[in-house]
Amino acid sequence: MAIIEIKIPSPGESITHVELFHWLVKDGEVVKKDTEVAELESDKATLMLIAEESGKISFKAKEGDMLEVGSVACTIDTEVTTGIESDKDADKPEAVSEEKTKSDEKEQIDVEETTSVASKAEQLEKDKTTTKYDNVKLTPLAQRLMEENELSVDDVIDGLRRLRSEDVEALIKDTDKSTKTETSAGIRKPASRESKTERMSSLRRKLSERLVSVKNETAMLTTFNEIDMKPIMDIRKRNQAQFVEKHGIKLGIMSFFMKAASVALQEFPNVNSMIDGENLVTFEYTDISVAVSAPKGLMVPVVRNVENMGLADIEKEIASLAEKARTGKLSIPEMTGGTFTITNGGVFGSMMSTPLINPPQSAILGMHNIIERPIAIDGQVVVRPMMYIALSYDHRVIDGKDSVSFLLRIKKLLENPTDLLFSGSSGEKSLLEI
Repeated sequence: MAIIEIKIPSPGESITHVELFHWLVKDGEVVKKDTEVAELESDKATLMLIAEESGKISFKAKEGDMLEVGSVACTIDTEVTTGIESDKDADKPEAVSEEKTKSDEKEQIDVEETTSVASKAEQLEKDKTTTKYDNVKLTPLAQRLMEENELSVDDVIDGLRRLRSEDVEALIKDTDKSTKTETSAGIRKPASRESKTERMSSLRRKLSERLVSVKNETAMLTTFNEIDMKPIMDIRKRNQAQFVEKHGIKLGIMSFFMKAASVALQEFPNVNSMIDGENLVTFEYTDISVAVSAPKGLMVPVVRNVENMGLADIEKEIASLAEKARTGKLSIPEMTGGTFTITNGGVFGSMMSTPLINPPQSAILGMHNIIERPIAIDGQVVVRPMMYIALSYDHRVIDGKDSVSFLLRIKKLLENPTDLLFSGSSGEKSLLEI
């Protein structure tokens, strides 16, 4: 018997233990090589446990256990592979016992295929008129197994213990929309008094601790301003098609904010500083963290050296990190070492908020939704797309004058993105690299 051990991988140098948050397969199930078998969580990131070979899995730990990096989470018996069906073999007849000779196998298969044609046709015709699941498609192997065990499509589906998301989505698409609308609009749902209790993940528990410590251990204040977003929106409208053609990604507004923040951070170095014991560390580079909402909680990956990046590079890096955050594939190095953070509550409809500092950083910029409002420009009332912005900062490091001036500088840069951000050197084309 060939037994291999699947050990807990290391998420990063500073992580010694992880929590086995959730098994994705059942104990004793036969799994394929490279299958994700378990979800692991540390206080900084989520990672997956991967089956290194195909075989029967045996659990050595249960959900909720704290496991040391390098310890055994499960074993796989590589000699047990019955039940694994590859796409390549899906259209081939199932192999018979190894004790039979090749000639016996061929003779048996020929006999089966010859004698079962009529019965298959009869059974298929019967299924067409009696089955509740007319749209179900079967692989040849599944059809053979069902025939050998005298099972119908109804028997198999009615015996399933767990539905997949694909099954539910298929049902929703096939449901009569008019009936669904009438049901939701005209029939009142019965009242419910049920509740659900579930264990918090390590990531969520650590996030809770950090948020409380920010309030207790920093002298946090917030200052506000507003930005006329019309200049940026006009640039995007005029150049979006050419930008996508050149760089292969859409031009958003986050890249403008990150570039403006990078310029302002270099002009107000105290905002780009953090306390280290009795020392104040000031950074000459701008590594900007971007808050991303992920299924497991708030993730804050870092875009490094923004001062040396163009808007296209920033957009591509943000898209890459955001996708990793949503799929739980962010690494520890990708989430550590930021010097400043930007969070965008506007994507959820927030008009104004006081964002919490991301320790050990000293400040965080909060973006909000864009709303058309009447404002006065040159003595005239005009309607403009406006956004409130907020800067939360640690008053131990940043004085009120610097915080207000920093936020005002960002406002001016964004309301004059060509003239101020690049000193008007070569206009919009230079700014967008097109």
